[in-house]
Amino acid sequence: MFTGIIEEIGKIKSLSKSGDGASIVVEAKKVLEDVKLGDSISTNGVCLTVNQFNSNSFRVDVMAETMRRSNLRSLKVGSRVNLERAVAVGTRLGGHIVSGHIDDVGIIQEYEKEDNAVWITVQPSRELLKYIINKGSIAIDGVSLTVAYVDDRIFKVSIIPHTKDETTLIEKGVGQLVNLECDMIVKYIEKLINHKDDKENGKKDITMEFLAKHGF
Repeated sequence: MFTGIIEEIGKIKSLSKSGDGASIVVEAKKVLEDVKLGDSISTNGVCLTVNQFNSNSFRVDVMAETMRRSNLRSLKVGSRVNLERAVAVGTRLGGHIVSGHIDDVGIIQEYEKEDNAVWITVQPSRELLKYIINKGSIAIDGVSLTVAYVDDRIFKVSIIPHTKDETTLIEKGVGQLVNLECDMIVKYIEKLINHKDDKENGKKDITMEFLAKHGF
């Protein structure tokens, strides 16, 4: 579990693809201070497990499903990535609850400067838009942000100078992909409502006529 508050920017040191999966080595410093084998590190918002590390880098394996669902598939040696260690018990939750399980990717549509802030416009899939609400939380490449505008096609966030300086958010070019993770609470609510509706519909469908028709 993560908060979406980026601790440092790492750099891809090596990337070896095997089939549709990959093994990635990331150069880092701060996230390695107390690292142990099996620890989770959010890399561009993707929860990955450390399987090897030294004083200045860590290695992770990325399965095919993760490569398909995220922008990790577009990484190259030298690419910069947002890093965050899993949240520790007792730590202040400065962002929001982020699982590190990417829902989909979005496309950067526009950057627009306004005073000391930068507006970022992102086009997600239509399927994902239903989970994105105005003033709700969203993680973009692992960064916890507040949705400031949403319509039936795009959404926008506005980032402060600190976020601009401490993350890779404005390094992407227009047309490039970013990882998106919506607030998980709304997805649980949707599942519960749909399950309830299915059960209620099932009860309504079992009538005397239905039973007679099927030989009961």
